[in-house]
Amino acid sequence: MEAEATHPAIAAEAVGIIKKLYAIEERGRGLSIAERGELRRSESAPILTMFKEKLFIWRDQLLPKHPMAQAIQYALNQWDTLSVFVAEGAGGVPIDNNASEREIKRIVLNRKNSLFVGNQRAGRTAAILSSLASTCRRHDIDPQRYLTQLLVGLPATPMSQLDRWLPDQWKRRDPPKPKA
Repeated sequence: MEAEATHPAIAAEAVGIIKKLYAIEERGRGLSIAERGELRRSESAPILTMFKEKLFIWRDQLLPKHPMAQAIQYALNQWDTLSVFVAEGAGGVPIDNNASEREIKRIVLNRKNSLFVGNQRAGRTAAILSSLASTCRRHDIDPQRYLTQLLVGLPATPMSQLDRWLPDQWKRRDPPKPKA
């Protein structure tokens, strides 16, 4: 997007192609992982193949130091990672890493406050709690409810059953939230 101003026509066409991929993802949202994988291989993979060919054509039309040529080369260098979502067995892999980016943003925004946690042990504790809260959000769990039950139930849990307190495992056993 930063190179868009230097060659708006290429940027617009590339964004149009990417929008097609996201439209396919939207159609596949309610499908099983296997069905989504098949949809991606049948519809997204050909678009990706065409997109990669376009990237080579566009790159070859520009000077190597042109900002758009550099952006295109970056995309080509990352192609395996960018296209992993259409690989065999990757039906559960998201098309992008937006969920991870949102969680990282929380950490980055908290970094300034974390400089003054007091000592190394407090910093480690804060990191663990932040990680647990992020995992809860990812699994659509109320972090306060989870941590409250964790602190109450963990002391009586045998070591062999600690995995029961992992957020995804806890969610399976947790009764539905009370209605307000």
